[in-house]
Amino acid sequence: MIIKNIIQEVMWPRSHSVVRDGVDDDPDGGGGSSSCCWANLPQELLREILLKIEASESAWPPRRSVVACAGVCTSWRQITKEIVKVPELSGYLTFPISVKQPGPRDFLLQCFIKRNRSTQTYHLYLSLTNALADDGKFLLAARKCRRPTCTDYIISLHADDMSKGSNTYIGKLRSNFLGTKFIVYDGQPPHAGAKMTRSRSTRLVNLKQVSPKGPTWKLFQGPRRMLCNMDAISASSIGPLGVAPTQTQFSPSNVDSFPSIPFFRSKSNRLEKFLSGPLTSQKEVPLVLKNKAPRWHEQLQCWCLNFHGRVTVASVKNFQLVASPENGPARPEHEKIILQFGKVGKDLFTMDYRYPISAFQAFAICLSSFDTKIACE
Repeated sequence: MIIKNIIQEVMWPRSHSVVRDGVDDDPDGGGGSSSCCWANLPQELLREILLKIEASESAWPPRRSVVACAGVCTSWRQITKEIVKVPELSGYLTFPISVKQPGPRDFLLQCFIKRNRSTQTYHLYLSLTNALADDGKFLLAARKCRRPTCTDYIISLHADDMSKGSNTYIGKLRSNFLGTKFIVYDGQPPHAGAKMTRSRSTRLVNLKQVSPKGPTWKLFQGPRRMLCNMDAISASSIGPLGVAPTQTQFSPSNVDSFPSIPFFRSKSNRLEKFLSGPLTSQKEVPLVLKNKAPRWHEQLQCWCLNFHGRVTVASVKNFQLVASPENGPARPEHEKIILQFGKVGKDLFTMDYRYPISAFQAFAICLSSFDTKIACE
């Protein structure tokens, strides 16, 4: 009962605010007038309280209590961020930064995408139950913007604010006129030594910072075929001791993002080579994702994939991606599905992903399936 009272008191003054990772709303370390009494708790007692709160609220919507605790003051936020594990280890999406971190290793994190044809928007939700349709926990939103020579999908943390000038903007997907080439611009902070270049945005021209070490993807697709080169993720990351890049906070400044994921679609089965951002070490082999090979169904007389009940409508958009073995035999980890996407309704699609890719990366790949492909259709 005492813990519930604490949760209610710390949530009330910030019930309508947004907690942002890496941004301190209260530099003096104290909360509002109703929460200042909790700001001076001994560190040992505070950690024990937060551990119990984190353990008891393991699913959404109750898990918002954990987020509220991080918004009390600096000390509460620091301890909460130390207690809450990344999705790779916990399997939970708690803070906004979680959508930019690799998913769980041991299972597919179940999500779904709702498409609104009239507004040309796409909303990504975390599934709260095993049902194919529930209310879900909102994660990301994207808005389609047609231009004379390309199409942009603006990706945001907020469903009602999908502009590049907003502090909720985290990236965009851009396709060329034919729908054969896509580039995802990732809004993570550039590293030291990044090159400066000029980039034209929707409304004005600004100096932008471009990172040559940003995560780069190349994707090729023929009929029922997809090949995705994750140039910033090592192929060894899918192994038991592998490590994938993990972002810890959003950029405090609202700068245009650097190109992170160029990938290409082609009706031909011919593969081509493209330059891309290197890994940290030139000796590391990049992770390559490819379509899981379908199996022939004798009764249906067609090629089928097993989505384990997560897809109910046949569609050319449905796909499953697995890791491709490079210069060696296939191992058990190459059979694990890393991303699957499929149709369950007229404007409803499931999206399930796992380590080593993030919800943002998976969402970007799936958005490319919605784009009109003049050269492929």
